[in-house]
Amino acid sequence: MNKLIYFDNAATTKLSKPAFDAMLPFLGDGYGNPSSIYSIGRDAKNAIENARSRIADAIGAMPEEIYFVGGGTESDNWAIKSVAEMKKSKGRHIITSAIEHPAVLNTLKYLETEGYELTHLSVDEHGQISLDELRSSIRNDTILITVMAANNEIGTILPISEIGKIARENGVLFHSDAVQAVGQIPINVREMSIDLLSFSGHKLGGAKGVGVLYAKKDLHMPPLLHGGGQERGGRSGTENVAGIVSVAAALDDKLLRLPLRSVEQMRDRLIKELLTIPRTKLTGDPVNRLPGIASFVFEGIEGESILLLLDQCGICASSGSACSSGSLEPSHVLMAIGLPHEIAHGSLRLSLGEDNTNDEIDYVLEKLPGIIEKLRDMSPLWQ
Repeated sequence: MNKLIYFDNAATTKLSKPAFDAMLPFLGDGYGNPSSIYSIGRDAKNAIENARSRIADAIGAMPEEIYFVGGGTESDNWAIKSVAEMKKSKGRHIITSAIEHPAVLNTLKYLETEGYELTHLSVDEHGQISLDELRSSIRNDTILITVMAANNEIGTILPISEIGKIARENGVLFHSDAVQAVGQIPINVREMSIDLLSFSGHKLGGAKGVGVLYAKKDLHMPPLLHGGGQERGGRSGTENVAGIVSVAAALDDKLLRLPLRSVEQMRDRLIKELLTIPRTKLTGDPVNRLPGIASFVFEGIEGESILLLLDQCGICASSGSACSSGSLEPSHVLMAIGLPHEIAHGSLRLSLGEDNTNDEIDYVLEKLPGIIEKLRDMSPLWQ
C-alpha cells in the first residue's frame, strides 16, 4: 500500500469537503471585514451569524450563547479564568479530574499561583471518575467543576450528564472540555446541564485556528481580549470568517453521520486483533469510549520507537496526545489510570475517522505485530 495511512484523527482531522467548500468564498472575493457596513462586510457578518445559529442548534444552545475564539485552548482558558474572576467573592475552590487536557490543567496551575485551590478527582483503571468522590469534594466555596466530556488519549467518555446534575444541585458552575467529543458523540448542553463548553474546529473536519465557547446566557463573561469589541465585547479581534463557517459546515456534516457505526466496527476489529499480541493492554473504558480511539500499551518497548517504524510503513499514529508528543515524560493520563512508569512509555493511540477503510485496517494489522516483535527482540526491558 503506497498511500499514507492516517490513524491520528484525535490529533487533527483532514478538512472536510463541506468545510472546504464553505471556506472558499471567504478566501477569495468575500474578504470583507465583518465590522464594515458595505456589502462584502455585511455578507461576512451574515455568514458568521448563520454559522453561530447552526452551531447553537447542533449542541442545544441559543445563538447568543456561542462565542468564536482562536481554538480549544483559548476556549478552555476563557471559560475557566472567567468563572474564577466572576465567582471569586463566593470562593476559590475548583474541582477537576486527573486526566484533563493540558489546556485545562495548566490554566488551573496558573490559577493556583493566584490563590485558588484545586481538587483533582482520581480515576479508575478505565479513566472514569467516581461520582461519590465528586459529591464529597464539593465545598461551600466551590465555584467550578471542569471535567472533560471524553479523553483525548484513551478515548474514555465521562458521565457528563451526571456531573452536570450534581453541579446544578449544588449551585456550582460546570465547564466541560468537549474538544474530542463534539462531532463524535451527541452533546446537548441543556439536557446535560452544562454551563460552559469548549470545542475546536480542526478536531471535527473544520479549519485550524478557530474554536467555540458556549457560555450559558445568564453568565456575564468578562472579556478575554480587549480591543474593538467583537463577539459582543467578549473576544476582540477581527473574526476568522473562513474558519468560522468551516466549523459550522463540518459540524453539520458530522451530525448527519452519527452514530459512527462503521468507525466503531473498524475500531473494535483493531482492538480484538491487537489484543492477541502477548502482554498488550487496552487503555481506556472498554465500553464507554469514543468511536474512533483504540489505545494500547505494549510492555517492554517505547511508544516513540513504534511510531518511527509505523511511519516507515506510511502509517501515522500517536503515542498519546499530540500536544505533549515532544515530552520524554510518560503520559499523565496513563499514570493516573495506574500504569507503571515503564509500561506507560509503551503507548500507542490509533484514532480513526470516516475516511479510513478496512483495507487500511488490514495493512496496520499486517505491519504492527511484526514491529512490536522486532522492538521487543531489541529491548533489554523485554529480555
